[in-house]
Amino acid sequence: MLNIPTWGLKVNLVKLLRLGNVGKEIPAAVDKNGKFRNLSSHIKDLNPETINFETLKELKKIDLENLDEIDQNTRIGSCITKPGNFFAIGLNYTEHAKETGAEPPKNPVLFNKSVHCIVGPNDNVIMPKGSEKLDHEVEIAFVIGKKAKRVKEKDAQDYIFGYCICNDISERDWQKNKGGQWVKGKSGDTFGPLGPYLVTGDEIDDVQNLNLSLDVNGERHQTGNTKQMIFNFNFLIAHISSFITLMPGDIVTTGTPPGVGLGMTPPVFLKNGDKMELSVDNLGTQTIQVITE
Repeated sequence: MLNIPTWGLKVNLVKLLRLGNVGKEIPAAVDKNGKFRNLSSHIKDLNPETINFETLKELKKIDLENLDEIDQNTRIGSCITKPGNFFAIGLNYTEHAKETGAEPPKNPVLFNKSVHCIVGPNDNVIMPKGSEKLDHEVEIAFVIGKKAKRVKEKDAQDYIFGYCICNDISERDWQKNKGGQWVKGKSGDTFGPLGPYLVTGDEIDDVQNLNLSLDVNGERHQTGNTKQMIFNFNFLIAHISSFITLMPGDIVTTGTPPGVGLGMTPPVFLKNGDKMELSVDNLGTQTIQVITE
């Protein structure tokens, strides 16, 4: 069995990932012994063309132990590539809204992150030139598995292909003081680490009871649980799809619990050399270092 925590997981865990150097990643899966197995003989990549439930059905038939093993030290890329959309939800945990000085929203706060900000879960985060208020946000993202338009809340889970960790890196000054929407402060290069794994939605017993945490230089900054979300996963899909048609491979990251640097007294922002470690039940960990541009 995998040498990882198994909060609420079924035994036949499906974990998908992408391995290899930047731009040369191949699709893989984690077998029951925690080994990485090469899926490239079955699918070309994990992208909008392959993120669907027909593909998932076929992947579940594979005896992973018959596939070639990939070295555990191979770089892990983002767990999905070339999504059509990368949406995000702001202020979705009450205590986080309060620490930023905002009132908890009555409707989901929806914004975009550029799809070009996506990187692997352990890649460096680059502090852009001129940045002075770089911040972290541990979140859970979900990936859409089939066209979603005006989805009913009770049917929402039928549209989720899987879940992954997202670090919604944010430049607070650019986010708040440079005019327009939040996208300017949310979309810098490397501002969207995703993964390591894309865990299929049918393999998590209760997505509304997952623990999230983020440490900076070994010190705990963020702690939360998805049961504290103002708007749960099902509501978010129903709400967003009432305005916007979601397509396979689209990503929605769902908000962060309290403990961000902006909310500290005084605020504590990321600096060159800082090391972040993110963890979410069932979804793995990210280990990220901040470097200057």
